[in-house]
Amino acid sequence: MHLAEEHHLDNFDAGAFFSLHDYDSSNGWTPEEVRRTYGLEDESTKDVPADKREEVTREVFKLFDEDHNGVIERDEWLRRTGAGVRLPDFGLGPGHHGDDEYEYEIHHFEKFHDENTKEEDLIHPEDIAHFAKHDREDEEEERLALLDQQAIVDANIPAMFRRKSRQ
Repeated sequence: MHLAEEHHLDNFDAGAFFSLHDYDSSNGWTPEEVRRTYGLEDESTKDVPADKREEVTREVFKLFDEDHNGVIERDEWLRRTGAGVRLPDFGLGPGHHGDDEYEYEIHHFEKFHDENTKEEDLIHPEDIAHFAKHDREDEEEERLALLDQQAIVDANIPAMFRRKSRQ
């Protein structure tokens, strides 16, 4: 299910799966990459307790890190998956490990919209939240551009160095 939904792949290929989730292309998975694969580095899982995050990492490394060096190397992954070992389902959903645009496309737009969708059709709460975030980002970008045009930004001067205004 994950490969079809997240990566548009119809069959499981252990090597391809490993490469897709080796985010830094180091030929090994770090604890951070495992958490990211399970979506635990995404803001949508901010309410997952720390002990659950630790459990996910611990259990995955217990299954795949044969030499216990804190990295799941590609060879270890291929040996273990070849022996039938699979990543456990911790009940956290499909995992969110792309940027916001990718996640919106995969988890919402592709399911409920298509290339013929007009802007006025984007009325789901997910659409509204997605574009509201874009609006906030655009407003912040404009605000920063205005500040960049100022020779001195008063708000950046510590209070103790500001002149007291005379009335």
